[in-house]
Amino acid sequence: MNFFHKLLSRTVSGKVKGNDVSLLFTNGRMLSNNLPKLPVPPLKKTLEKYLRTVKPHLNPDEFRNTTEIVKNFGAPGGSGEKLQKMLEDRAAKKENWLSEWWLDNAYLGYRLPLVVYSSPGLVFPLRNFRKESVMEEQIEFAAKIILGALDFKKLIDGNQLEPDKLGESYLDMSQYYRLFGTIRTPGPNCDELTLNPDSRHIIVAHNNQFCKVDVIHKDGSILTPENLVSALFKAVAITTHVSPPVGILTTQNRNTWSWAYAELIANPDNQLSIEVIKKALFLVCLDKEMPELGAPNRQTVAALQMIHGGGSFGNAGNRWYDKTIQFIVGMTGEVGLTYEHSPAEGPPVATMMDHIMQFINKLGHQGMEPGDTISHLRKDGVELLEFKFNSDVKKAIEIAKRDLDMLVKDLEMTCFTFEDFGKSSLKTLRISPDSFIQVAIQLAFFRIHGEPGAHYESASTRKFKDGRTETIRSCLPEVVTFCSTMLDTKASDKDKYSLLLDAIDCHKRYAIEAVNGEGIDRHLFGLKLLAIKSGMDLPSIFLDHGYVRSSHMRLSTSQVNAKCDSFMCFGPLVPDGYGCCYNPRKTTINFGLSAFNCSPTTHSSQFRESLERSLRDMYTLLFENQKAKL
Repeated sequence: MNFFHKLLSRTVSGKVKGNDVSLLFTNGRMLSNNLPKLPVPPLKKTLEKYLRTVKPHLNPDEFRNTTEIVKNFGAPGGSGEKLQKMLEDRAAKKENWLSEWWLDNAYLGYRLPLVVYSSPGLVFPLRNFRKESVMEEQIEFAAKIILGALDFKKLIDGNQLEPDKLGESYLDMSQYYRLFGTIRTPGPNCDELTLNPDSRHIIVAHNNQFCKVDVIHKDGSILTPENLVSALFKAVAITTHVSPPVGILTTQNRNTWSWAYAELIANPDNQLSIEVIKKALFLVCLDKEMPELGAPNRQTVAALQMIHGGGSFGNAGNRWYDKTIQFIVGMTGEVGLTYEHSPAEGPPVATMMDHIMQFINKLGHQGMEPGDTISHLRKDGVELLEFKFNSDVKKAIEIAKRDLDMLVKDLEMTCFTFEDFGKSSLKTLRISPDSFIQVAIQLAFFRIHGEPGAHYESASTRKFKDGRTETIRSCLPEVVTFCSTMLDTKASDKDKYSLLLDAIDCHKRYAIEAVNGEGIDRHLFGLKLLAIKSGMDLPSIFLDHGYVRSSHMRLSTSQVNAKCDSFMCFGPLVPDGYGCCYNPRKTTINFGLSAFNCSPTTHSSQFRESLERSLRDMYTLLFENQKAKL
């Protein structure tokens, strides 16, 4: 076991000391030079920026009141100054003042279900499996995914992965070390992460049953493609009947699942089976067909399959959602993964996917025929995991099925490829593609609802040790001014063009500040948490309309770039909001949109129409005005 793996194999409740890998530097290609510590922004600068971002959500009287509250909070000797000093003291002692708090509060202490509310889906390029040989093609493609993932793991273990960079800055690579062998175990108030990177087996899920499949030999060599295919065939052969969906328990509220988990592992056989799942490198889910969910197209069917599997009538029991990586291979060629979010953000997962797809494309059909026959395969190479259920566990499974099916009915999605243009055309207009898309998303919301919507975009802070994310507040005053003017039929194209350029530029500046550790949301989060931990009365700034409304993110968005024709997707952050993830490609843009049916004012199909119109209108405005200047 190398030093990295010794470090990562520890089990920690409420935090992951495996974050320390960002401190370890070798001559290998994977880890960069020493990275700076995440800064604590000056309080005055944060409060000034905060007031700018809350203004679009307040009327004049409310804004005056908020301004006074912020002024008092930041006054000399005030509560803000005291909390700022406490935060700066913490930052001086920690490699990253935020990482442990963020892991505990945003993830491990989060009590809502992982499904829909936390775990994203990632849809790979769709395949077409022939009906006459669907099982063979499903298994063959699953084997290719496994081999590609193990090849990627080999790069990580050997520190040979090319370092990620943002411009000239190297990025923290520690999240890659948490992709394989990681499990989130439920606790009554806070969950626990366990990292087992030295594992040599995976779990194959089929018909709600789980099989251990050894894929790495003791000498470190990987199972041959032929024998891997044979192992998968054996796993399918010993799971021909559909079993009670024990995996559906992992879709529950975390406190509810914690109670059921204790009941489940009270049986020694169940505990042994769960330990095998916990130590697996990842899951591979061989799914049956999805139930009819009214999805508008195949991309959306695939997205729903990755997010929730279609509920208890579909493939949700064919999962173990606590596992960091679960690859999913559907019967008709919908492929991808779902991942438990606490160990890593989307970009490292997307990088893994790109590597797997490149590996598969190079491999082709070479050497994928079954090798050893099932009868001659090593008996210890494939093992069916046994579960036994008492009456309480059986009841918990039925309740989990009911609760998940309600959530499945509530979530609706529209996923599509916008084909009019991609990032190459936007770059020819000399603008930031991401800022252009973000302004278009806000315009789409404004067009539907007639008002601005609090707007979250994820920014990576991996320029810093153990960096995770910061919020880009895309609903800026300049963006709102453009949106209202763009929809004003009396406004001139000249004014609209000028305001659009200003909106794009302001968003870009804010995004740059966020990735440089100068955002406001994580800073305010740290100050608020310190107030709670120190027993102070919660400062008024955190109870004010401005804070509440600007934090009610009706638009939850993220750009997750990938080389292959794929997209990530997730649920909305709030009941009356939208989820919007996108992959800007050279000539197209892939979108994954979501909303909740419980909200009478939101629907992803309507948002798609508004978004496509906004993208076209903004592009035409830029193109025509720039052409006129030539």
